[in-house]
Amino acid sequence: MEVVFIKLKSVLADVKELAREVGKYQLNKFNKKINVTEKTSYLDLVSEVDKNSEEMIIKWINNHFPGHNILAEESGTKETQSEYTWVIDPLDGTTNYIHGFPLFSISIALMRDEEPILGVIYVPYMEEFYSAIKDKGAYLNGQKIEVADKKTLKESLLVTGFPYDLNEDEYNNISIFNHLLYKTRGIRRLGSAAYDLALVASGKLDGFWELKLNPWDIKAGVIIVKEAGGKVLETNFHGHHLIIAGPNIITDNIFKEIKDVHNR
Repeated sequence: MEVVFIKLKSVLADVKELAREVGKYQLNKFNKKINVTEKTSYLDLVSEVDKNSEEMIIKWINNHFPGHNILAEESGTKETQSEYTWVIDPLDGTTNYIHGFPLFSISIALMRDEEPILGVIYVPYMEEFYSAIKDKGAYLNGQKIEVADKKTLKESLLVTGFPYDLNEDEYNNISIFNHLLYKTRGIRRLGSAAYDLALVASGKLDGFWELKLNPWDIKAGVIIVKEAGGKVLETNFHGHHLIIAGPNIITDNIFKEIKDVHNR
């Protein structure tokens, strides 16, 4: 087991360096004119920076771990027979990025079968590195982090987001948002699910929930929250993927409130 840890520790250092290089590229392009296109709607955007960042990450993986699977937001899936899969969101917060709003992140996770064993979330503008290795704790810029110790929703500051198809599907988080808004100290909407999870892991925010997220949005954040002592609940709720994260009690309380909204 210790041999595996030593290898993962080395890999983590390399992934951090990779994320730093990708972040430098993103900052160099930030607030400059770039090509942007719509994917599924005017709310679902992709830029040349997303694509180029992903190419940088995939090239590194193929050079260092050519036999591994890859699941990436823009280029899809590379399937092999490996038990290991890299899950990549090269620029989480594209809308923020193209509008010059500096909250965006790079999210890279390594999965063994269905379980994340390594995660890195890098926020270039803030120079914040969140990282975790399974069973070895979670860290922000080398300092150990833990989830908050809040016990009730009324003393909690939550964070969430909304799906791209909120105009087409009534299961768009708005009713849940409105309900929880009156139960908490406040709810933030930052535009990067990976960063949301990182902030929960570091105790700056007390809980997170969101609907219809994809693996590349959350897998690095999942291991970081868990290694920070938090609980992550992923479930198929009313036919849609729901993820909740935070301290155990807060996570359970959010889930109870969401069920209450849909049982009315």
